[in-house]
Formats: sequence, structure tokens, C-alpha cells
Amino acid sequence: MEGRITPGDRVPQRPLSELQPLVRALVDDDAVVEFGWKQYTPYFNDGEACVFDAWGFWVRTTADRADAGVEDLGVGEYDEPHPTLGGPRLDRGQYPYTEHPYEGDDPERYGRARALADAVGSGAFDDVLLEAFGDHATVRVRRTGITVEFYDHD
Repeated sequence: MEGRITPGDRVPQRPLSELQPLVRALVDDDAVVEFGWKQYTPYFNDGEACVFDAWGFWVRTTADRADAGVEDLGVGEYDEPHPTLGGPRLDRGQYPYTEHPYEGDDPERYGRARALADAVGSGAFDDVLLEAFGDHATVRVRRTGITVEFYDHD
């Protein structure tokens, strides 16, 4: 072979077997009604490569309002504290944001939700998420099963 190889900057991929215990921890939690996220490959990204991504992780608990939208139930690095799980408060005064310590009444449950949120959003499971749920998908997980709906992000 001749020439210089340019290494990619893709996150090393992890197997489904490492994601399954994180999913199971929430599915088996009686206080968790459902959880989910969106995943897709953008059609256009301002000249950058269009790369598959999973984002917008959310959790609905038995204590959450029935009419709460998933946009109000986010759990993750850039989300405000969850209404019933709590979470760290963000100081958005300057970038990078400062994440303050956990605030709430259930740090263990929040920790399990955050672990799955971080895994889904890390990019390390993109291959298995894409294979399992497809592109342009909204994924909703309940004890009774998983629902996948086409997601139109344009």
C-alpha cells in the first residue's frame, strides 16, 4: 500500500451486551413507566459529515404528570433536572457549562437513568442502535415492549 492513512475520529463501538444491563435496570424499575430517545442521520450538516446519532433521552416515572411531554422529561448531560428524578443543575452562564451536584430525592434511580442516557448519547452504541431500531426513528421502551416510529426531523 502506498500513501498516508488518515485515521477517523469515530467513537469505538461497543456491543449490545454492554447496553443490555443499562436498559434492563430501567425496564425492571417499577417506578419507571417508559423511556426513549430519537435517532437519525441528518440530511445536511452545514458542510460537516452527516453522521448517525442518538439523542434526546427521556424517562417517564409513575410520579410524573400524565400530560408531561417527553421534552420535559429529559435526562442527560445538557438537560435541566428531571421533574421527579432530579439531577444536576446547569450553569449556562458561559461555555462549557458547569454541572452542579445532583439535586433531588432519588440519586440511585437518577444514576441508572443517567447511565443509560449517557450510553445512548455517547456514540459508542450507534452501530447496535442503528441495527436494532433503524434510521430516523423514535424509540419508546416499556415493560410490555419497544415501539419504533419513523421520525421526520426536517
